[in-house]
Amino acid sequence: MNQNIFSTSTITLSKSAVRQNVRFVKSKLANNVLLSAVLKGNAYGHGIKEMVPLFESAGVKHLSVFSIQEAAQVCQVKKQSTAIMIMGWMEDEETEWAIENDVEFYVFEIGRLKAALEFAKKVGKKAKIHVEVETGMNRTGFQEEHLGEVMEMMKENEEFIEFEGLCTHYAGAESITNYLRVMDQIKKYKHICDIFKANGLVPKRRHTACSAAAMSYPETQMDMVRIGILLYGFWPSQETFIAYQRSNGYGQEGISRRVKHPLKRVISWRSKIMSVKEVPVGEFIGYGTSYQATKKMKIATVPVGYAYGFARSLSNQGRVIVNGKRVAVISTVNMNLMIINVTECKNVGKGDEVIMIGSNANGKVNVTVASFGELSNQLNYELLSRLPMDIPRKVVI
Repeated sequence: MNQNIFSTSTITLSKSAVRQNVRFVKSKLANNVLLSAVLKGNAYGHGIKEMVPLFESAGVKHLSVFSIQEAAQVCQVKKQSTAIMIMGWMEDEETEWAIENDVEFYVFEIGRLKAALEFAKKVGKKAKIHVEVETGMNRTGFQEEHLGEVMEMMKENEEFIEFEGLCTHYAGAESITNYLRVMDQIKKYKHICDIFKANGLVPKRRHTACSAAAMSYPETQMDMVRIGILLYGFWPSQETFIAYQRSNGYGQEGISRRVKHPLKRVISWRSKIMSVKEVPVGEFIGYGTSYQATKKMKIATVPVGYAYGFARSLSNQGRVIVNGKRVAVISTVNMNLMIINVTECKNVGKGDEVIMIGSNANGKVNVTVASFGELSNQLNYELLSRLPMDIPRKVVI
């Protein structure tokens, strides 16, 4: 029996949206810049196993993940020619698996570099490493004072290493408030590149840019960019989108045209009404006293709560679509369900579709993850990545 019929909600993923978003991002990249699609956080909640073939069909040939666990999932579904890069977590002993499977990985501490060399010698294959350097994010990456030891180890063991990349990460390229900090990081990264070059170590690719940096600081594109949220149809921040609009003429003196939104949302998320009932005026609805009926109301319950990715912070704030109308989430979002106000919906009943993310049939009414972010003070990234892995995901054209 199809297990999907037992689910309280479903997610659909648009193949055409993926293609459109990849085309847009590539159109903004300089010539010969490699696009690496980021799949961390279960592909930003979309599903790794579903998104890998979608990206590949759109012409993406390099994929980035956070952990070796995610890399293993990618390996199960990717084409043999598609490259994988681990940007974060990996136990030292797991380095052997990465080398055996031609998986590229970040090296940001001496212990991992030693492990890479140890297992490369054991396996008899070169370790494909990306050396991450600290430029001001103060998270992971080699400090400049440790680079001497790193370079010495690399030169002494050249036959066991493929120097795939030299990389760093920017501390908030999505906000103009971080401009000076980002510019300092760019300067420091270029300085470190010169140090490696002076020591005869030249990486195949220099890469530093995420979605926000690639759009707002074109000089950071270099040889490769690591693009996540843009490929799923969302902007890293409202500031980044406004900057894009301005760079394309919107809002400038003498130019009145509105810039067409270049991205298309990949994901939609839907459920059904569980029950409908009427509530007399003056009654409190749901847990506690956070919502009181100011008139006779019709309410509906939906079997999706914070355990299923619909944040509790959307209590009395969230919006969903029912029968072509955007309606309010009222009272406290429960673990397993939410309550919505369907007083203005005609002929609403059990089994009617509820859209948490997406648009109605004619596309005129929609609820976006971005609107959730504004209502709940959460980022697109957080809301998307919290969508549970066990929600059925289906690819549509």
